Amino acid sequence: MDMATHEVMAGAEAWSHQGTLTTGVLVVHGFTGNPGSMRGLAEACASAGFHVEMPRLAGHGTDVEDMLPTTWSDWLRDADTAYAMLALRVEKVVVMGLSMGGTLTLWLAAQHPSIAGIVCVNPATQAMPDEIVSAIEGMLTEGTEVIPGIGSDIADPDTTENAYPGTPIRPLLSFIADGLKPLAQQLPKIKVPLLLFSSTQDHVVSPADSDFVVATYGGPVEQVKLERSYHVATQDFDKQLIFDGAVNFAFAVAES
Repeated sequence: MDMATHEVMAGAEAWSHQGTLTTGVLVVHGFTGNPGSMRGLAEACASAGFHVEMPRLAGHGTDVEDMLPTTWSDWLRDADTAYAMLALRVEKVVVMGLSMGGTLTLWLAAQHPSIAGIVCVNPATQAMPDEIVSAIEGMLTEGTEVIPGIGSDIADPDTTENAYPGTPIRPLLSFIADGLKPLAQQLPKIKVPLLLFSSTQDHVVSPADSDFVVATYGGPVEQVKLERSYHVATQDFDKQLIFDGAVNFAFAVAES
């Protein structure tokens, strides 16, 4: 449940668009980020005629304090609710996600095999090593609730992601335990076509997470390496490459 008590940041609002085509696109942002990091991609899909739903996940886009009580189940619920809303008004749905949004995208594809296709940008797909998780749990035991933030990993010096300055530990541990750890068993079962954008330099999610998807995914995968962008590639030097590729992919799977 979203326990938000602070106002939504400018540019972090959820967004819904009525398109002219019979296909819709669900756009999902990442951990401690907000819809602002995905707005360009959402608008590119809208400009192409697609219906669009871009939710603001529970606890995100306001103040990091609002994120403290949230868990993986809240974010998966929000993404699934937005998917259901979109599916009511279109014939086919394509899901696109960045980072944890990519994790959620993969989970949705596992739960809804009728999804036409998915686009993942630097998705998190593997849990941190046990020793790192134990260290994070130790910080929590000692009374630390928030550690330094992971946002705005962008190569373009003229662009900044409007993400939280801190990373809340309890939600992070939920993401690892409830979202990432079980994902390994899901990936081989997913048959939905996947377009995967992977930054070769990523300081938040290791490129090895994309390699893991390629090695274990059950359906067709097209991988595009991003040489000029860091983690938040949807706001970085390669953003137009992502926008164009994602829109073309959506058209292709909608027609298949």
